[in-house]
Amino acid sequence: MLGSGKNYILGVLPIIGFAIGHFLDKKETERMTLFRDKSALFGRPEGSEGRAPSW
Repeated sequence: MLGSGKNYILGVLPIIGFAIGHFLDKKETERMTLFRDKSALFGRPEGSEGRAPSW
């Protein structure tokens, strides 16, 4: 494909790095959904306890 083994590795390495980063980002987003509407950043206004969650 790219010729020598070194060039092949240098071409595939960024793709593998992107895939690993994308996977870790999705896992972090999944973990942070546990804290939605429970922190000051994502909190709801006072008196809205009876309403459905914001998401």
